[in-house]
Amino acid sequence: MRAYLISNVVAPLTLLALSTHAGAQPASPTSPTPEVLRVTRTADDGEGSLRWAIERNNASPGRFRIEIAPDGPAPHVIKPASALPPIKGPVTIEGAAWKQTGDFLAIDGSGYIDDKGPQTCPGAVAGQFGTNIRTTTLPGLALVDTQGVDISGLEIRNFCIGVLIHRSSGSTIHDNRVVANRGGAGVMLTGDDGSGNSTAATVHNKVLRNEFLDNGDGLELTRGAAFNLVAGNVFRSTGANPEPSQGIEILLGHDNVLIGNRFENYSDGVQINGGNRNFIVGNTFTGNTFGLSLSGAGNVIAGNTIFGNAVGIAVRPSPDMTVARLSRNLIFDNGRAIERCFAGGSCDPNLRKGAIVFGLPGLEHERYVGKRGIGVNPPPASLTRICPDSAPNCQAAPNRGLVAPTIDSVRKSAAQLAVQGRLRATPRSRFTVEVFGNRDKGSSEGETFLGEAAVMTDADGVGTFALTVDAPGAMPASFTATVTSSEGATSEFSAPVALSE
Repeated sequence: MRAYLISNVVAPLTLLALSTHAGAQPASPTSPTPEVLRVTRTADDGEGSLRWAIERNNASPGRFRIEIAPDGPAPHVIKPASALPPIKGPVTIEGAAWKQTGDFLAIDGSGYIDDKGPQTCPGAVAGQFGTNIRTTTLPGLALVDTQGVDISGLEIRNFCIGVLIHRSSGSTIHDNRVVANRGGAGVMLTGDDGSGNSTAATVHNKVLRNEFLDNGDGLELTRGAAFNLVAGNVFRSTGANPEPSQGIEILLGHDNVLIGNRFENYSDGVQINGGNRNFIVGNTFTGNTFGLSLSGAGNVIAGNTIFGNAVGIAVRPSPDMTVARLSRNLIFDNGRAIERCFAGGSCDPNLRKGAIVFGLPGLEHERYVGKRGIGVNPPPASLTRICPDSAPNCQAAPNRGLVAPTIDSVRKSAAQLAVQGRLRATPRSRFTVEVFGNRDKGSSEGETFLGEAAVMTDADGVGTFALTVDAPGAMPASFTATVTSSEGATSEFSAPVALSE
């Protein structure tokens, strides 16, 4: 069987995502051209201010576009003296200089948000504060119960939430810098009904080509946020970030697409908590404690590059069985000594590290070692145990505890490799085996995808596989494999084998 190039899948999807530009629907030929409201002042009051432009737009949504181009030399910083009004769409808000010089117009929350450290940003529950709480508090730009807002060319910084998209749809946040928004997220997309329940109102939004720097969570998709696209962004945390939690947290968010993003130096690059059917493809994860931390059902992790983390992919137990499909990812050089544990990741010195690791604890588990969030102290009785801990209702291994296959031999003939092996799983069922090569002898990761084969088990649950793949230019020093069930659950990597004599 010939190897299948990941780029055949990822490149067209990435190109499509990154070329998608506008969130609001384009005007039809018969639609009037929006009038331009020009922001010419950095002051927070009077005609020509950003507040004036938003208020005027909100009186007649769809009539205007807002261009921010203050008079005088750059850099320009707008520091609102109080919260800006929520924005009503459809409307485009653009920092005009970005298209000409690449400079961002800054909107800075330090003009009215008093920095009290972690307690600056309170949550919806009294007494909670900081990252990893339910909150819609103190956003910079807020889109609430609206649609069709397009925001670009801005640096949005020093708020609790940089951009809040709350029960809103069809909007695009693109080509911005989102910096040091630490109480909630750089950009938060949520369907929260106001009482912590999910709604289906936050859909079909796009977050494209932004730089996220030193936000607590870079971005959140929570409480019903669905069918949203997050593409071509960089999520980076540095030593200046007091709570490097997640690049993206997905909490009860479903059917979202994350493609072509980069995640660096977080507790978790991506953390999924009870989110289902999210599609994560063509991203890069490096320098995180967990590249990805997964629960939920039907999530697909495909064609990503995952290297230099403590754990590449952590698949967590959950009350409803976690089922995650891990396919054709390039995973190497993990197992690093990274202990970052802000509402995710882990600071357990005995943590089992590696490429794909089942059964690692999350915030909800008694065995979690780390900070569940500054200002968050769950009662010990609410924490769950992971089997085989001796406790009633302990949570079983994720992905049905699917056991990795065994590679029996890899033999080279001319320009091809013949791979043979076996697996034991559910009787009379279909599985897919994926085979990988690694540069390092003894490596039990999956640095290069080589090929796949379908396997059917017999009445005893035994299956054998044999596939032929093109030999790569540089011969791998070791070979590994995973197996995936027809349900979409993938195993850890097999023990490595060397090329047979």
